[in-house]
Amino acid sequence: MAVPFPFSAIVAQDEMKLAILAVAVDPSIGGVLVFGDRGTGKSTAVRALAALLPPIKVATGCPYGCDPAATAGVCEQCAASASGKARAGKLVPVPVVDLPLGATEDRVVGALDLERALSQGVKAFEPGLLARANRGFLYIDEVNLLEDHLVDLLIDVAASGENVVEREGLSVRHPARFVLVGSGNPEEGELRPQLLDRFGLSVEVKTPSDLASRVEVVKRRDAFERDPAGFAAQWNDEDERIRKQLVRARKRLHEVEVPDAVRERSAALCMALGTDGLRGDLTLVRAARALAALDGARKVTIEHLRRIAAPALRHRLRRNPLDDSGSTVRVDRAVAEHLAAA
Repeated sequence: MAVPFPFSAIVAQDEMKLAILAVAVDPSIGGVLVFGDRGTGKSTAVRALAALLPPIKVATGCPYGCDPAATAGVCEQCAASASGKARAGKLVPVPVVDLPLGATEDRVVGALDLERALSQGVKAFEPGLLARANRGFLYIDEVNLLEDHLVDLLIDVAASGENVVEREGLSVRHPARFVLVGSGNPEEGELRPQLLDRFGLSVEVKTPSDLASRVEVVKRRDAFERDPAGFAAQWNDEDERIRKQLVRARKRLHEVEVPDAVRERSAALCMALGTDGLRGDLTLVRAARALAALDGARKVTIEHLRRIAAPALRHRLRRNPLDDSGSTVRVDRAVAEHLAAA
């Protein structure tokens, strides 16, 4: 098994790392969209985080990785075997599934198992990529180039947390709850608004512009490729610290209080920016609460809102023909006005 690059060894890209940690604490925030230059560690960060997370327990023999302790939101097989008795389980790494641009719909959602159909004459379902990604991460590189029919499919599944397949007389539904992570280069095309809105946080990454950072990136990458296991061992203590921080944050998340004053300032910011709907308000509050949990704080503060406002809102702004400033600049201006320190 390949050794992933250590999460704590990623140079700079603080906003990207913060956004990924936030959705790891609270997946209800939604996915993370990472737009920027090639070769800036986008896919590296996703795989590094998955390796950082503690393993999850899955029901033995379940093709969808259902939680053996869960009684709701499980597949039909697990629901049928959950009649008053504990199901056997095993620990597995958090899944990270790549969705390639050229994937067919059958490969993504699942299809009829032709081998069993021909050899045994029975209709059986062969799970797809969405089944493998359940309770983990679904990663799409160059997400802005994804075909329209797959975009529509992902929108439906991301909204419902369930994949429904009807093929050749088969009717199957199974849980498909995952953190959607997309990356791409904005120069190669924009993302459809319907899918863009399904990402909770949007992050901009850039090639390091200072000499020291560029040298350090090359130095660490070269050291990792020469001796992956040895390099990972050097960063093991720091990765373990982040792992413990994540585990503690998940446990305390629901104890973190969001004062009404913070909710009001959050709503005022979203109103000032003219974001459509209330998804921006919800995401901003949830992400700020996740940051507070990571910090070990009991309450969400205005500072937490300030730190996560740009990733939560920059992709939700309407185009303003009278203002040619970038979305990040517009969010920063509004933050300075509406979330000024007391």
